[in-house]
Amino acid sequence: MCWGSRTMGKVPTENPDSKVIRPQPGMCVKTLSEPSKQKVFINICQSNSVPPPPELSREELVELLQSEDPSGFRVPMSLGEPHTETDNNSQGCTAYDVVINQEFFQKCQKDPLFQQFVILVSVEGLENKYSLELSRDWKVLKNRKFLGSVSEQNIRTKSRPVIQELQPQESSTATAKRPEFTLLVEPPVGDPEYLIAEIKLPGLTSSRSLVLDVGEDRLVLTARPSFFHLDIFHPFLVDQENSVAQYNNNSQILTVTMPVVSS
Repeated sequence: MCWGSRTMGKVPTENPDSKVIRPQPGMCVKTLSEPSKQKVFINICQSNSVPPPPELSREELVELLQSEDPSGFRVPMSLGEPHTETDNNSQGCTAYDVVINQEFFQKCQKDPLFQQFVILVSVEGLENKYSLELSRDWKVLKNRKFLGSVSEQNIRTKSRPVIQELQPQESSTATAKRPEFTLLVEPPVGDPEYLIAEIKLPGLTSSRSLVLDVGEDRLVLTARPSFFHLDIFHPFLVDQENSVAQYNNNSQILTVTMPVVSS
């Protein structure tokens, strides 16, 4: 069975809800694509329709930036399609629109460290989504908040993972246990082709109670009701559509095989 995000034993029939928003201009960042050195502009916009990230103090941000994996902190954002514009010298260039929560944007404007952080996560988000390589030597334009014209964006109104929609009660995962799991890479040497998660679910008699969401770099599993709950990020980008899951009733192990797109 191949899927990106679904309840085992039942295929959802409706798409995630979404709505069209018109974000407000925020700041415009100029950088270069590598190795072609073409100008790229990133319009970082603001909207209250985008949820805020978890609370983060300046001390926690400093710790985060010094950690081995600062990308472990997720900032919800909507990444728009590239659009062609002209710069002040009437030269053609590419612009991208990134929308973040309005209150978080205002917080970033008051502190240079937060501002640099939100530019970094915007750059990394665009690199991952569009397979880009962008220079880290960027510049915030002083007299311009946006390059081009502000366009509407279509965003999800229901957040991933799907299990949060199926279990809206706040207490639903509070008593759930975190299962033991192992992450394996195949082949073990060289470029990885598959990421394999083996999750032990002792006492689970049927896969019908499992709800699994495979994201690009995240795996979320819940065994209902309030039995097991697992939410992990991994350092790979995987092919969600061609990921496969199998539950072995004898060993009571769920094996999720995810083709690796890039690491």
